[in-house]
Amino acid sequence: MQNMLTVIANALKGGAKINGAQTVSEGSRVVVSARSFADLTPQASFDIKRCDLHRLDEGPSGQTVLTREDGLKYYRTMQTMRRMELKADQLYKQKIIRGFCHLYDGQEACAVGIEAGINPTDHLITAYRAHGYTYTRGVSVKEIMAELTGRRGGVAKGKGGSMHMYAKNFYGGNGIVGAQVPLGAGVALACQYQGKKEVCVTLYGDGAANQGQIFESFNMAALWKLPCIFICENNKYGMGTSVERASASTDYYKRGDYVPGLRVDGMDVLGVREATKFAADYCRSGKGPILMELQTYRYHGHSMSDPGVSYRTREEIQEVRSKSDPITMLKDRMISNNMASLEEIKDIDAEIRKEVEEAAQYATSDPEPPLEDLCNHIFYNDAPLEVRGTNPWIRLKSVS
Repeated sequence: MQNMLTVIANALKGGAKINGAQTVSEGSRVVVSARSFADLTPQASFDIKRCDLHRLDEGPSGQTVLTREDGLKYYRTMQTMRRMELKADQLYKQKIIRGFCHLYDGQEACAVGIEAGINPTDHLITAYRAHGYTYTRGVSVKEIMAELTGRRGGVAKGKGGSMHMYAKNFYGGNGIVGAQVPLGAGVALACQYQGKKEVCVTLYGDGAANQGQIFESFNMAALWKLPCIFICENNKYGMGTSVERASASTDYYKRGDYVPGLRVDGMDVLGVREATKFAADYCRSGKGPILMELQTYRYHGHSMSDPGVSYRTREEIQEVRSKSDPITMLKDRMISNNMASLEEIKDIDAEIRKEVEEAAQYATSDPEPPLEDLCNHIFYNDAPLEVRGTNPWIRLKSVS
């Protein structure tokens, strides 16, 4: 006991002066760290904006509880997505990433809140702005970045690119506007047919919201009471056209008519989480589909070919950044409620920057897939077959 007290006393003494600078011994650092973490609040309650409702008597609560552990996890995930997208922007401008590339920065609370409100065994399908959902569904930053650069180590072996990434219970990344919505209804039909208490989250943007195939999907899902959460990510602009110029009604959460709906603050990860939990419980109970509109905002243009400032002002973008940024909002909540320290947040940011930089290095040094891999994976589990090339004399091989 005496030895232990001596060690602690020595640890708490000021470190020796080296070249006039104060240093702290390792033992002191451990004791101070343990004390500071013990002083932090393990959980806190927060008010969240109430949802607008359509054909619902009640919606999600206006208050929720956030644990310190969950808060740090949400922060890390959103910040990783942000850094990953900014790195993709840089690599695109360097002409290392080519082709279509739609970035998700600004909308991180949608993906993270949805994932927090469902189970890993639930299903998700989205449009072409898919990097963030690929990450929340379990794919590493390294595999996503390598797919963006078309390398063999990418999540789709370098053959999918920005719009075609997949993971377990995640069906992409789909390049045709709105085409994923009937597919999502089909996945929900499979959940129902197999008798599992699983749901399918089917995402689309405000730019796709006026398509006929979406309303056909609503109708079928309502008739058959499919466990499908239809989610419109309303980021205010379909390509370069504002929602007010494109839609006679911008109440997208009411567009299901006979399908109940919620309008949610898509910039608040806690609001999205609670709304998604509510919607998932509704679907699992056998009541059929539900529609959510997430009001969000993208900082980049529609794609990398769109500077994003010809149809909106830089001041508008900056105002959203300063008042409603989802990452800043969560960080401020946690720090102001003593759930995390600024130093801790800075350490997380440094770790993320390192992870993204290492992923970018891998994505630029990994080899491209060889020509003989071109036709692989046409079928899921078939014997190898011969595939005709661009003319009858070129023969390629497909391996499942």
